[in-house]
Amino acid sequence: MPTDLTQFVHATMAQAEWLAHRYDAPRDAFQMIQVNRATRAAVPFLTDEHLGTPALRAFRRADLPVQPSAPMHFIFHSAYCCSTLLARSLDVPGAATALKEPQVLNDMVGWRHRGATPAHIRPVLDQALALLARPFCDGESVIVKPSNVVNALIGGMLSLRPQSRAVLLYAPLPVFVASIARKGMWGRLWVRDLLAKQLADGIIDLGFLPGDYLLHTDLQAAAVGWLAQQALFTRLATAMPNRVRLLNSEVLVSDPVRSIDAVARLFELPLGPNAIATVVKGNFARDAKTGVAFEAGRRSQDQANGLAAHQDEIEKVVAWARAVAERVGLQVDPPVALHLSP
Repeated sequence: MPTDLTQFVHATMAQAEWLAHRYDAPRDAFQMIQVNRATRAAVPFLTDEHLGTPALRAFRRADLPVQPSAPMHFIFHSAYCCSTLLARSLDVPGAATALKEPQVLNDMVGWRHRGATPAHIRPVLDQALALLARPFCDGESVIVKPSNVVNALIGGMLSLRPQSRAVLLYAPLPVFVASIARKGMWGRLWVRDLLAKQLADGIIDLGFLPGDYLLHTDLQAAAVGWLAQQALFTRLATAMPNRVRLLNSEVLVSDPVRSIDAVARLFELPLGPNAIATVVKGNFARDAKTGVAFEAGRRSQDQANGLAAHQDEIEKVVAWARAVAERVGLQVDPPVALHLSP
């Protein structure tokens, strides 16, 4: 590699604001975009939809230097469970920088669905994680919250980062199903799309025949996707109890101080009581995606309104899903939960 290109690459990598954004498989190259800390905190997701067209640089993988990685931990989730709120709450300068659904990890999934083998994906995923593990300040950890479409790669990501720990955040089954019902057509289309991806990933093992999925209602499809993710989360937490913990979204919302404290302790973040109180005050009274303030009790009221509008369907689907879970030996209320100190 020419000296001037080497210097250009190293200069780019030395600046944390250059974010690994996309992986170009045909060219075996990473695209880096310039996104400062304030922008990362302001947008709900680090995706093209929310980032617009920032400055871009592309480098072949072979030209990138080995990255000294900061401590990296993960928030994996089942969607619609306050994961953006949790990630935003852990984005504390000097302690941690949070990456909310970086697009480059979605690219790993898309590449896998197009036929890439684990042997192809593993070194690229390893390099992607190393590129993401570049904090703004010395001593900071990097907290990555991937999109839930990345969940089939959780095991691989944790094996590549044996020092990393993970919170598996989920909404309880009735809350999740009601959330999808409340979102109308777009929510129902989303769970169908998620189900198709989960089937492609091979993570659904609930005793159904392939044709059965076409006979399910939209909310049954939502429940199947939830059960598949919960089965995955339970296996991971049971296999790695010292590294992986589950957290219920309703516990996070109802007891944010102890929840954030427990996550900080799991991730070994230097967040004391005053810092946590500030984090909770600044984040839990606002919409995590828009930053708009909302009145106390609005979330509970929205949940109650959605349940009232679709109660009969929700109750039937939840009962059906619990029967499916019982048939395959899946715990709907999973073990290895995050411990909240008294």
